[in-house]
Amino acid sequence: MKYSAGSGPYAVAVDDFNNDNQLDIVVTNANNNTMSILLGHGNGVFEKQIIYATGTTPSSVAVGDLNKDTYLDIVVTNSNGESASVYLGYPKEGFLNQMRLMTGNGSRPKSFAIGYFNKDGQMDIAVANSGTNNIGIFLRYDNGSFANQITYSTGSSPWSLAIGDFNDDLVLDIVVANRDSDNIGVFLGRGNGSFSSQKVFTIGFKSQPNMVAIGDFNNDTLLDIICANYGTNSIGVLLGYGNGSFANVKFFRTSYGSHPFSISVGDLDSDGKLDFVVANEDAENLNTFLQTC
Repeated sequence: MKYSAGSGPYAVAVDDFNNDNQLDIVVTNANNNTMSILLGHGNGVFEKQIIYATGTTPSSVAVGDLNKDTYLDIVVTNSNGESASVYLGYPKEGFLNQMRLMTGNGSRPKSFAIGYFNKDGQMDIAVANSGTNNIGIFLRYDNGSFANQITYSTGSSPWSLAIGDFNDDLVLDIVVANRDSDNIGVFLGRGNGSFSSQKVFTIGFKSQPNMVAIGDFNNDTLLDIICANYGTNSIGVLLGYGNGSFANVKFFRTSYGSHPFSISVGDLDSDGKLDFVVANEDAENLNTFLQTC
């Protein structure tokens, strides 16, 4: 079954946007600067798209209840609009009050994550700015507005980031994939909304890691890092020590010329162990990797 979206649908997320216990869809449309909401009926059928304007070239999208009203909100990064857009969800009106968070001239934000960075109960936003080689932190105030961006230097062309507690101090940390530096960077959180300078872990010559994710891949209760390496047609896994440091990268090959672009983590075979699936851009296929130990 097919449904119309805007021009150049790029990123998609699924959740319940109108609290009817049915899953809905949001998709960013990169070519006409919009996002589409398709409300679900719970039987696999969706309503016609509702269109909302975004900034220029909306890329990644994520969902969360930013203002704690039990209705989900949406955040979109605008790669060529040098901004992120925040849409607050309402019970009858849908999504209103697009709030634009400016990421800086030439920033080209690629991806972002949402989490509690300063323990004030407000959800904050971290953005990977690929054009200015930094990550931007937007701390949320009690009144719903955000502080101006605070930046931390990364390697060259950060494309993706993820958040988790890498040193078991109950404070969120950040990992970023530095595509053109062939490494990943880890920023340890201090619990007050600030972060340490990045600690770099090499992925290999011309590896071009462009997507990063986290999970416990060896069942030791410590977070590990996984990255999709576009340049070397491989997946890299760095096992965590629980103190903010990681073992040398271990590689899993895709196929020659496959150019793995995106990666997602989950228990694919219901054995209680995390697996991962990889989208290969030029091979036009998916690889699944099942954990066996």
